[in-house]
Formats: sequence, C-alpha cells, structure tokens
Amino acid sequence: MASYELFIGLRYTRAKRRNHFISFISLISLLGITLGMTALITVMSVMNGFQKEIRTRILGVASHIQVSGVNEKLADWQGVADEAIKHSQVEAAAPYVSAQGMVSFNQVVRGVLVRGILPNMEDKVADFSQMMISGKLNSLKPGEFGIVIGEELARTLGASKGDRIVLISPQGQITPVGILPRLKQFTVTGIFKAGHFEYDSSLALIHIADAQKLYRMENGEVSGVRLKLRDLFQAPQVVQELAPMISTTTYISDWTSQHANYFRAIQIEKRMLSLILALIIAVAAFNIVSTLVMAVTDKQPDIAILRTLGASPRSIMKIFIVQGTLIGVFGTILGVVGGVLLAFNVDSVIALIEYLFTVQFLSREVYYISEVPSDPHLADIVTVALVSFGLTILATIYPSYRASKVNPAEALRYE
Repeated sequence: MASYELFIGLRYTRAKRRNHFISFISLISLLGITLGMTALITVMSVMNGFQKEIRTRILGVASHIQVSGVNEKLADWQGVADEAIKHSQVEAAAPYVSAQGMVSFNQVVRGVLVRGILPNMEDKVADFSQMMISGKLNSLKPGEFGIVIGEELARTLGASKGDRIVLISPQGQITPVGILPRLKQFTVTGIFKAGHFEYDSSLALIHIADAQKLYRMENGEVSGVRLKLRDLFQAPQVVQELAPMISTTTYISDWTSQHANYFRAIQIEKRMLSLILALIIAVAAFNIVSTLVMAVTDKQPDIAILRTLGASPRSIMKIFIVQGTLIGVFGTILGVVGGVLLAFNVDSVIALIEYLFTVQFLSREVYYISEVPSDPHLADIVTVALVSFGLTILATIYPSYRASKVNPAEALRYE
C-alpha cells in the first residue's frame, strides 16, 4: 500500500522551502482560485436573482397564457374560459380588454396601455391586490369610470387618489369639424406598485364595462382571456394542448414568448459572464503548473534519493499530484465558502459600496429593478466547484510527469 506518497506530498506542502518564491506563487494560485470561484458563484447567483425577480414582477401583472380573439375581439369569452379551465394545469381565467390610450392631468399627457378588467376575476390571475399602495382594486365599479394607475405614472402626472384625469381614446368620433378623439374623465380610485418600471409607468386599469363603452366594443366583446397555470414553466406545453380544446378561432401565446427577449438576454449574459470568470479560475489553476515545475527543480535531490530507495516513477508522480491537488482543494473550499457568503449578502455589500462612494449601480428606468437580487442554486455551485477542481487536477499532470522522469544519477551529480 503506497500511502507514503500522500505523506510525503503533504510534508512537501507544509515544509518551508529554500526558495520562498515557490511558496509565494503557490499562495497566488490559491488566492486566484478562491477569488475566481467567489466571483463566479456570486455572478451566477445574481443573474439567477435577476431572472427570478423580473419573472416574478412580470407575471404578477402579465398572464401565464393569453387567449386573444381575432383582431383583438372575442365575443364568447365565457365559453373560451370554460373550455380552457378544463385543462388540468389551468387554475383560473379572466377576461380583459386591451387598448392604447393617453391620459392627461394638469397639462401633462402620457401614453398608456389601458386594460379593462373584472376586479374579482382579475385577482385570480394577477397580483394587483397585493400591489396596491393606495385604494383597492375592487373599487372599480361598472359605470363609475374609476381608474387604477401605476405609481410612476401617478408621480409623472402629479395625480393622487380622488383626482379626475382625462383618458383619451385614439378611436375618433366624426363631428362637423372633423374626426376628434374620444375623451372621458376618470376618477383615480387606486395606485399600484408592481416594482417593474414598464408597468408602473404605462399601465392603467379600468372596469371592463367602462372599457367596452369607451372603445365601442359591442355585444359584450372583449380582447381575450388571461389564464393562470398551476406550474408556470409548463406554459409552452399547455399552449400546444389548449389549441385543439378551444373551438373558437383564437391566438394563444404564453409568457415565455411574450417576454422572451428579457429572459434570453439574461441567459446569454449569464453564460458569457460565467465563461469570462471561468477563465480567471483557469489562469489561477494553471499557475499551479509553474509552482510545481519550480518545486520539482527544487526537490530534484530528494526525488533522486527516493528513486534510489525504490520509489517508482508513478509514486513520484503521485507525490507532486498531491501537492497541486491540495492547492486546488483549499482554493475550491475557500472559493465556495466565499461565494456562498457573498451571494447571500450581496445586497448589503452593494448598499455599503453605494454609500461609501455615493454611486447608484441600478437605475429603475434602465434596469426595471433598483435592488441587486441573488438566488444561489446548488447546481451552479457544484458545477463551479467541479470545474475548478478539474482544472486544478489537469494542471498538476505535466509537472508531476516531469518529476517522474528525473534521472537520479544526474540529479545527485553535484550534490
């Protein structure tokens, strides 16, 4: 049993070398692996957090699946909802009217996406009730022309609950002086905060009956039906299965296609950043090559003595593999610990940096969210650790092989 290779390898690692530069290079390699892994785990966790945060905020307002009529007009929405709800994955359904418009208040005009809803049913497919910071969603009553707007839109207009704002429909009406847009005063009955700048600044909710009147939708027509699923990740498959179940001619889309650009961009960024940071680990790992090459040169007399005592070339190779592996093990452990600690506390670290240097890393107008989210995944951490350790083992092969080829007579000639 050749346990002496491990013993000698450990002893070489702990021993004070005549050449202190070798110890310095070993320390640099160890720190490089640790910092590279810490950065990679943190970045991957933050990218996961961004993806989860944006998905949560988008799907709190948008729908898992949207069934829309031809030309955004659907006559028998109740029948479509009844057919869709038969699918085992569909948890709830709600009709909607979607249209473009403009709101005006205090001489400030802004374009908005108007969504007509049934408040009680909308609560089952969206999270507006939890987002309300003023008023209630069920304050929208048919015929009362109430409106619920996003926080950023309210701030831009300078409007608050109880104010009367003008909603302008692009569908004009013919008058003796020409075609004029339709105007209607609405009372702000509530303000919501989705935490997603696009929705907070451009979405307005009104009762579906008021939307039908304003946009002249006849016979109870709506734009479509919004569906909520039990498992949102099954949306693409459910879309395929719903198509033959719905008898009416409709267009069915899911959240992965409606917001594909957001999630595709995040996924690409995550992969590219991971590749770049993995190169840092690779550089640090291959510093071990130079460390071990110098160690082999430094220990040539010892290698020669071990060979004359009967150690095989394979045993000599194992001794130096142990040395390089220890650097990789300690670097990997420290990197995992550092990465996990930083990933779970990245918001506090970022807040401290912003406070010390008076900078803002994330602007809501640009990045949709103003806080740095983090969502560490065990699979990512394990993958990073395995890649780092694998690179370390790979880096030890050549120097260890070179050590096994040392000629004892040549090494001891000048000793």
